[in-house]
Amino acid sequence: MSNPTQLRYSKEHEWLSAAEDGVSTVGITEHAANALGDVVFVQLPEVGDTVSAGETCGELESTKSVSDLYSPVSGEVTEVNEDVVNDPSLVNSAPFEGGWLFKVRVTDEPGDLLSADEYTAFSAG
Repeated sequence: MSNPTQLRYSKEHEWLSAAEDGVSTVGITEHAANALGDVVFVQLPEVGDTVSAGETCGELESTKSVSDLYSPVSGEVTEVNEDVVNDPSLVNSAPFEGGWLFKVRVTDEPGDLLSADEYTAFSAG
């Protein structure tokens, strides 16, 4: 399993892209998607919602369980991926591409986000 090096990762298994004009993209990692199994339902925050780093902001339901979705940063949601809402299997088939979840205008970023190498070591342990 290869984690893209340009992303940063949370210990709750979310990834975060580098900010473009202050907006970052959030998704779950391939490790999390594999652990969940087949995702059948996605509940995301609404555009305009404020999310807080480390707090729940949605949930992912799979054939195995329901898991909370955590925001890796604080900020305002600027976009949600309607493709994932309509086809939750994208989370499994393309977690780092078409399976992204939402975009957030970052107001605060915690200092505990991991690099790809750190996340790979963390998720292997």
